[in-house]
Amino acid sequence: MNRKIIIDTDPGQDDAVAILLALASPELEVLGLTCVAGNVPLGLTQKNARIVCELAKRPDIKVFSGCEVPLERELVTAEHVHGKTGLDGPDLPDPTMELADGHAVDFLIDTLRSQPSGSVTLCPLGPLTNVATAFTRAPDIVERVQEIVLMGGAYFEVGNITPTAEFNIYVDPEAADIVFKSGVTLTVMPLDVTHKALVTKPRNDAFRALGNAAGIAVAQMTDFFERFDLAKYGSDGAPLHDPCVTAYLIRPDLFTGRFVNVEIETGSELTRGMSVADWWGVTDRTPNATFIGDIDADGFFALLTERLARLP
Repeated sequence: MNRKIIIDTDPGQDDAVAILLALASPELEVLGLTCVAGNVPLGLTQKNARIVCELAKRPDIKVFSGCEVPLERELVTAEHVHGKTGLDGPDLPDPTMELADGHAVDFLIDTLRSQPSGSVTLCPLGPLTNVATAFTRAPDIVERVQEIVLMGGAYFEVGNITPTAEFNIYVDPEAADIVFKSGVTLTVMPLDVTHKALVTKPRNDAFRALGNAAGIAVAQMTDFFERFDLAKYGSDGAPLHDPCVTAYLIRPDLFTGRFVNVEIETGSELTRGMSVADWWGVTDRTPNATFIGDIDADGFFALLTERLARLP
């Protein structure tokens, strides 16, 4: 049976790869994309999501525009990583498909109410503003969510936007706090695992060698944002953060982690947005999230390359 998912996203090159992987995978039924401000402002994230759908020759996918600012904060964006468009690298045409009617939050609420309870997985790849707004506005939907598998947070890798915070959580820590305290089944792909999913030159050459539009575009995207990570971390390639979410849905055996308590810091200016994971079980706080710590990177890239090859 296909797994029904909604991808909540702020594309972003790695978001784009996560979406392409989902659209190339018959195990997943993408009910829609809900866009949020994050890597770049909302006007660009909803445009980029449609660009990616058209790259995959899937203009039938519903793309909804959502929240343009965090719940209580001013928006922080990441053009310094993703470029001024959010999808810098390839030269992709503007989308011709229209945005779906209605607000992303309403789509989340309506879909979770209309689909059988426990049948829809939410896949947030950016700040959690849309999901938290939906949960706050319609508390009845929380228990109807099958699972949330999200990219966000860090513990051993600490932070990438501040010394202690990962970008997605930092942008809207109040939203993250709502989601992490919601009681929903939660699986988290933090920097601890995504920094092990590195696009080395041979792996990127394999994308380019596919020769299809998606493979070439992915190679160009990772070529672009690699320059930031190489300069910052000195690693041998750029981490593909968001596709870890999609890959986990298809091949959970590629990942290992622990079911632990994760709390989001909202009060401190010093550590705002920190995801405090009780990895060693030193508190009596109740576990609320499967916090992923490791990945079979070769298996991950083999899956990604094989699936991208299926796209036009």
